[in-house]
Amino acid sequence: MDPAMPGARMFAASAGVARMVSPWILACSFLLCSSSFLDAGTEGAIGVNYGMLGNNLPSPAQVISMYKAKNISYVRLFHPDTAVLAALRDTGIGVVLGTYNEDLARLASDSSFAVSWVGSYVQPFAGAVQFRYINAGNEVIPGEAAPNVLPAMRNLEAALKSAGISVPVTTAVATSVLGVSYPPSQGAFSEATSPYMAPIVTYLASKGAPLLVNVYPYFAYAADAERVQLGYALLSQSGASASVTDGGLVYTNMFDAIVDAAYAAVEKAGAQGLELVVSETGWPSGGGGVGATLENAAAYNNNLVRHVSGGAGTPRRPGKPVETYLFAMFNENQKPEGVEQHFGLFQPDMSEVYHVDFGSSS
Repeated sequence: MDPAMPGARMFAASAGVARMVSPWILACSFLLCSSSFLDAGTEGAIGVNYGMLGNNLPSPAQVISMYKAKNISYVRLFHPDTAVLAALRDTGIGVVLGTYNEDLARLASDSSFAVSWVGSYVQPFAGAVQFRYINAGNEVIPGEAAPNVLPAMRNLEAALKSAGISVPVTTAVATSVLGVSYPPSQGAFSEATSPYMAPIVTYLASKGAPLLVNVYPYFAYAADAERVQLGYALLSQSGASASVTDGGLVYTNMFDAIVDAAYAAVEKAGAQGLELVVSETGWPSGGGGVGATLENAAAYNNNLVRHVSGGAGTPRRPGKPVETYLFAMFNENQKPEGVEQHFGLFQPDMSEVYHVDFGSSS
């Protein structure tokens, strides 16, 4: 948590790591209240995170069949699972494959372990599974594991290269890596995270690999619902009345503003041209949280799919589609009680929680 923002709130993260409301959230809320390597192509790519923290979820084969039936072209896995990877063979579904956070220290210090990891989870499936990225860790910066991220990335890339496999290696971060995020053009990494993030984004830029960023307007709204306008957080047309102007760029929704704050941060760190992938975003449909309703969840995710699929990009990067992964496929009953159990698009019995139209997202 940024010490300069004592009002920031902390929330449980999707992978069991603390998620924090970015300083952008609190700063913008005070203004909003005053106004009533597969190419993604020319359109934005939309995927869905496949979380597995449930004891009643469908089999991997059933889940991957759902992805195909619902026209979901990309999947993100938080950790390797050979049954899921086997189900993904010859489907054409793009795959983001994560490591366990607990494995980062060994991946960083032991190159032979990285070779073994690639030999177990990538090499047997290469060719038949369309790997988009390998992400070393999820939301571990800032934190004790932060120094392990870049060495783990380097070892994984070396192991992939040794195996003759070309897959970009990256990491996923929360917006808590930002120390300044409002206005978006002033986005910058915090003093605590910059020593790790600056070399990571420089490395990624040198490899032509993107940085994965988890973006949650929901937590912004929940932190200060009296002052953050709901339409602005939901990407609704009504959000235009709460638009923010930043150096001639106009932001009509919070999603774009957060993404552009992250773009500004990587540019200030010297990684000009680095692409961002939104590796998580979503809105809970229940669980007792502020604004956590079926109506709002359906509005956010459908508005987001339309927004991203159009390929317009963000005000800072117009015309640059933002590859985006919704969180998550299912309501997961082994996540912390409350809203964390209600981010799913589907129930464990495979029925819809609410409808999301992926028809134009591929």
